[in-house]
Amino acid sequence: MVEYAGGPHARSHLDGELHHHHSHGGHSRHVGGHHLLSVEDLSVAFDLYDSSAPYFSAGRVRTRVLRDLCLSVHVGEVLAVVGASGSGKTVLADALLGQYENNAEVTGSIWFDGVRQDAASLARLRGHGISLVPQGVTSLDPLMRVGEQVRGVARGATRAERRADAAARLSCQRELFCSYGLGEEVERLYPHQLSGGMARRVLLMCALMEAPRLIIADEPTPGLDLDLAVRALDDLRAFASRGGGVLLITHDIELALRAADRVAVFRDGTVVEETSVESFSSPELLRHPFSRALWHALPGHDFATFETVDVDEGELG
Repeated sequence: MVEYAGGPHARSHLDGELHHHHSHGGHSRHVGGHHLLSVEDLSVAFDLYDSSAPYFSAGRVRTRVLRDLCLSVHVGEVLAVVGASGSGKTVLADALLGQYENNAEVTGSIWFDGVRQDAASLARLRGHGISLVPQGVTSLDPLMRVGEQVRGVARGATRAERRADAAARLSCQRELFCSYGLGEEVERLYPHQLSGGMARRVLLMCALMEAPRLIIADEPTPGLDLDLAVRALDDLRAFASRGGGVLLITHDIELALRAADRVAVFRDGTVVEETSVESFSSPELLRHPFSRALWHALPGHDFATFETVDVDEGELG
């Protein structure tokens, strides 16, 4: 394979072309001739104590959570990573943010905006190019007003620089609250005083405060009713449409199909298929048996087995 400047596969592609393990969605764009995020053969394993051994004599065993995982996010699109709860999707988010545990072994390649990254450079990008919308509203500080949490800490080498940054942050905070339909009175509330939908928007505003290019949204809709969940995904869709990229990690394939441009089907610690949302209009357009099994398990479909495939019932929920 030819190694292009700016990373593997850094070339222009035809809109309908199958490349780099995937086909395109309608909003996919290769700005600069490469993907915004590209993950090649990512594997993550942990050294853990053997749970099957006696307590005082348990040795360490290597447990692989992600294996040979490949995916890409283009500018202007939402890529949904769809898989069962507890299947390792949050480990993927941690790896992309450079949050590696001491007992972890990480192999493979991660490229952001055409530049190959390591754990240190990904950590520097965290909050400064790549932002996370975490799973739970418990990520908000219960003792701090939400306006302060969105605004964050002013930065600068001198007092004057910190004052200028604080003023700029306050202005950006007010714009964000206004754009998401939250009045100034909400800025003075504590997290426990927010509704579920308001708290989700505060989490998104915290992510947007640093003007990221990529948002990783890890299960952003649990606990929300359908209307609020759709609104939360609409916010992510709007961010992508303004020129960002979104990696949406979810077990809710129905919601994913409403908001995403492409879907990465996640099973057993890897992506078995990465395809456009349009491919889910018919099982014949899906290449992997597990993807077709997901299609048949969706409400309104026949719940029949398309092909013989070892699929746990819980993985289809």
